[in-house]
Formats: sequence, structure tokens, C-alpha cells
Amino acid sequence: MRHGKKLNPLGRKSAHRKAMMANMASSLIEHKHINTTLAKAKALRGYIEPIITKAKDDSTHSRRTVFKYLQSKYAVTELFREIGPKISDRPGGYTRIIKLGHRLGDAAEMAMIELVDYNEIYESGNSKKKTTRRSRRGSGAATAAPKVDIAETVEPIEEVKEKAENKSEENKSE
Repeated sequence: MRHGKKLNPLGRKSAHRKAMMANMASSLIEHKHINTTLAKAKALRGYIEPIITKAKDDSTHSRRTVFKYLQSKYAVTELFREIGPKISDRPGGYTRIIKLGHRLGDAAEMAMIELVDYNEIYESGNSKKKTTRRSRRGSGAATAAPKVDIAETVEPIEEVKEKAENKSEENKSE
């Protein structure tokens, strides 16, 4: 039985799991979003949220504490220099998990985990202009378009026939 076991072991020993979480957290900080399985994304969310909370206070102690978890100088610098000031007013919920469907090879459920304040992909899809629906009767766009007299734009059939006959006569004479 698994009474009281809140940690998802992800099918790995503890040292492998800690190293994997540190690598995934560093990648998330550096790239602002990563694609992974849903189970790993949920485990990563629980791992990285407290780390990001520590980045609000830029002190030597908090930097050393975060480095203990991430093991990457570049990720720690990025976290405290860019992400920390940007999330300073947010009370929590720094990450978002978006389900992507199933992986082709083994049908594992895939997800994208991203930092909420750096959501270029998610917002680019929502920033499109909302178009109004048009009815089939043409009440909206058809009335707004300028009216053009068809007689001015279309040549009479007789003139078109004469031009065609003149061209055919020129081709025969050549």
C-alpha cells in the first residue's frame, strides 16, 4: 500500500530522480518552457515552485540554497536576475502545464510546462483579432462595401465579340 506517499518516484531511484529534476528545472529556467510527460511535469511543478519563491529574495543565503537544488550557475543567475524581479508580486502559481496529447512511440501523455510570465507561445495564439460572424444574407460586410455599377466595369458582349473577331483576322493574315 502507498499510504502517505506523496512523492511520485517516476520509476527511478532517488539519486536519479533528484538529478533529473535538477536538470529539468535548469532547462525550464533557461528556456522558459519544456515539453515532457505529464507525470514529470507535475513532479517538476512541485520541485520548482519553492525554488522560484526563494528567488524573490536576492540574498546570498537564498542563492546558495537554490544552487543546492539546481547545480547550475547559469540557471541560478538567470533565475535571480530575470525571473525573480518579474514574479516578485505574484503570490504563487509560477508555472502552467498544458497537455499536448499522446506521444506516438509509447502513447505517453505529453505536456508542456512553462513559466506563466514568459508565455509567448500561449499568448501568441490568443492575441489574434476576433472576427465577427457574417450571415449569409450579407447584412454586415456587403452593406459596408462601396457599391459599384456593373455596367461601368463590364464591357458589352458585342464589343468583346468584335475584338475577338479582329484578333482572329489579324492572326489569319500573318
